[in-house]
Amino acid sequence: MTAIKHALQRDIFTPNDERLLSIVNVCKAGKKKRNCFLCATVTTERPVQVNVVKVKKSDKGDFYKRQTAWVLRDLAVVDAKDAIKENPEFDLHFEKVYKWVASSIAEKNTFISCIWKLNQRYIRKKIDFINVSSQLLEESVPSGENQNVAGGDEEVVDEYQELNAREEQDIEIMMEGCEYAISNAEAFADKLSRELQVLDGANIHSIMASEKQVNILMKLLDEALKEVDQIEVKLSSYEEMLQSVKEQMDQISESNHLIHLSNTNNLKLLSEIEFLVNHMDLAKGHIKALQEGDLSSSRGIEACTNAADALLQCMSVTLQPGHEMLHAVKQQQQRFSDLREQFARRLASHLNNVFVQQGHDQSSTLAQHSIELTLPNHHPFHRDLLRYAKLMEWLKNTDYGKYEGLTTNYMDYLSRLYDREIKDFFEVAKIKMTGATKEGKKFGLHGSSGKLTGSTSSLNKLSVQSSGNRRSQSSSLLDMGNMSASDLDVADRTKFDKIFEQVLSELEPLCLAEQDFISKFFKLQQHLSIPGTPMSDAEEVDGGTLSRAHNTGGLQSMSSENHMIRQMMIKIFRCVEPELNHLIALGDKIDSFNSLYMLVKMSHHVWTAQNVDPTSFLSTTLGNVLVTVKRNFDKCISNQIKQMEDVKISKKSKVGILPFVAEFEEFAALAESIFRNAERRGDLDKAYLKLIRGVFTNVEKVANESQKTPRDVVMMENFHHIFATLSRLKISCLEAEKKEAKQKYTDHLQSYVIYSLGQPLEKLNHFFEGVEARVAQGVREEEVSYQLAFNKQELRKVIKEYPGKEVKKGLDNLYKKVDKHLCEEENLLQVVWHSMQDEFIRQYKHFEGLIARCYPGSGITMEFTIQDILDYFSSIAQSH
Repeated sequence: MTAIKHALQRDIFTPNDERLLSIVNVCKAGKKKRNCFLCATVTTERPVQVNVVKVKKSDKGDFYKRQTAWVLRDLAVVDAKDAIKENPEFDLHFEKVYKWVASSIAEKNTFISCIWKLNQRYIRKKIDFINVSSQLLEESVPSGENQNVAGGDEEVVDEYQELNAREEQDIEIMMEGCEYAISNAEAFADKLSRELQVLDGANIHSIMASEKQVNILMKLLDEALKEVDQIEVKLSSYEEMLQSVKEQMDQISESNHLIHLSNTNNLKLLSEIEFLVNHMDLAKGHIKALQEGDLSSSRGIEACTNAADALLQCMSVTLQPGHEMLHAVKQQQQRFSDLREQFARRLASHLNNVFVQQGHDQSSTLAQHSIELTLPNHHPFHRDLLRYAKLMEWLKNTDYGKYEGLTTNYMDYLSRLYDREIKDFFEVAKIKMTGATKEGKKFGLHGSSGKLTGSTSSLNKLSVQSSGNRRSQSSSLLDMGNMSASDLDVADRTKFDKIFEQVLSELEPLCLAEQDFISKFFKLQQHLSIPGTPMSDAEEVDGGTLSRAHNTGGLQSMSSENHMIRQMMIKIFRCVEPELNHLIALGDKIDSFNSLYMLVKMSHHVWTAQNVDPTSFLSTTLGNVLVTVKRNFDKCISNQIKQMEDVKISKKSKVGILPFVAEFEEFAALAESIFRNAERRGDLDKAYLKLIRGVFTNVEKVANESQKTPRDVVMMENFHHIFATLSRLKISCLEAEKKEAKQKYTDHLQSYVIYSLGQPLEKLNHFFEGVEARVAQGVREEEVSYQLAFNKQELRKVIKEYPGKEVKKGLDNLYKKVDKHLCEEENLLQVVWHSMQDEFIRQYKHFEGLIARCYPGSGITMEFTIQDILDYFSSIAQSH
């Protein structure tokens, strides 16, 4: 085993800087006996690492190879299987359990003991040794003895030391010099001992020979010590000299520090003084501009603006702590406050005068706009005032009270000016509208050489008179209010449309220009917002005072300024919405069809305004007026339906095309021309559906009440007219109603034809109805001729009563009767006559078929042929 241990140390562990301490020959338990060695090793380098290495013999030769290695620190349990009875088996618990069988019990015990010692010395980890004899683990040995054991183990570990290469070489040379070194070891050892004694003697002689040199060396050392003492004395003197120099340098350094501190303080003081002088000193030119500057000239306004900005910068300087306590700073701040107050008062007074003067100047231009339908241009006024925009911003930031007062005064002056302008403008529009009708001219509501005549009261009188005249129309016609073309033709309606469009086109730029001016002049930023967004900070205009909620937050401030602009616009243009409503009411009274024009125009302008700013004054106002226009439009539709329901027809004359059917045609044609490409097409489609349902219902109602004209004729003619109207106008939302009208027309045409043709051949019809009744009761067709009431003789008797001449005479009378029933304007006589011809021929063929089936071989035929029928119908139509 020693030879194997030596070989393993040399071949496997020495190259890896490891020492082999213990070895055991083992094989795995329960398997084929393949021997290997478990080796306990330690590394030669610090820190020491203890390993358990598995080594096995190579299959290809007699050398060993390292197969597996475990770190002893990973070992958890050592199980010897039996502590009393000797057993070669043992288990090592690493990451898993390894079961081994040792070749001898002594080797097993030696290996386990080595593992325990290595753990105690290097690792000191809690490894469980179970089923192991206590003597083997030396647990009864005291701690001191354990230390000795550990030391003895070190001796055991160190008892073998491998020769290095140089030692091996020296031994080989020495053995080569002595031939009997191997054969006679004792002689060789004696020789080596004698040589060693010779060497020791030589060493002693050499030491004794060098005593003289040692004495010389000692003397030199004594001299060197003396020199060192002298150097130390000099160094001490030098140190005393340096100490005095150090004290002087410390004094100089402290003096320099004080000088530096003084300079630093002076620089800081100079910096503070320069800061105050540079930022709180207002130039004399600026002071003069604020006190005496000309606010009426452009150059003076510019000088005042620059001076105000400079003053604001001086007053807005952020002072350092302690600056406010300086008397000069307090005095300068008070001076700035006085200048600000003085200039703000002077600026507010001047702008108030400008507002008043501009209002008077603008009023003088109203006369030239009274003839034409135009509003005065406020651009020059805005242009002059915008020169003060920066000063207004300065006033807003420095003295909000005076800024608010100017805002209120501006609204008061401008609201009175716009009231006069807008009311005169709408008066001209009303006169031009009423001048387009005969009634308007009767009351003198027209323009004349720059002077306006007429009044709102006369306009109201006009509307009452015209309404009374329309209600006095003939009862045979459906009174559609003011929508009849007998009162206003298409040209008059077109003229109204142009006037209404011009009114909106004049108002829109006026409001937008004023809103843009207010935003720029009063420095109120316009922020476009989503429709329906609630405004957070309420601002109201009441009695000319504007209250503003002071908000510094981002979104709240934007909302507040938007609301402030709207409230100013509402105050300035307070008469716009009422005047628009009055104008719309007048247009509706003149002709209720005007609501169609107004709905389209107003919808377009509302859509345009909302695209620009959905929360602006213009958008809101036009939206409110649009609600009124839509309400008038719905009222117009409701009135038409009510008048349909109230229609009364004459009992003495034929009905013909009902008035409300013709009026629906007029309405639809007009509406299609007005609503072409309009935004509010959906409103018209809903109105169409209501109207057409009303027309259908009331046509049937009138047809049921008709006494002079048959019901089928009333239905046929009117639904034919409705179908023709819808086909011509091609209204997409009424496609289903168009098909329904066509179906009703076709059904009632057929019904009327069948009902009318039953009279000329009445007895023949009755005879064959009886024949069909017998067949229906179960009588065979060829046996019908044996019935007493329906034999051949009775058939010949009935046929003789209808010779060709009588048939033609009956058809002629039928034609005259149909002609009396039908109206001329619908021109359905030939259509009805042709349908009767087809139905008569169908009946003739039916009678011929019954004769052939029920009276076979009788030779009985009608006294006229199909060709005769065609000739009768043709000649009668040509004769009339």
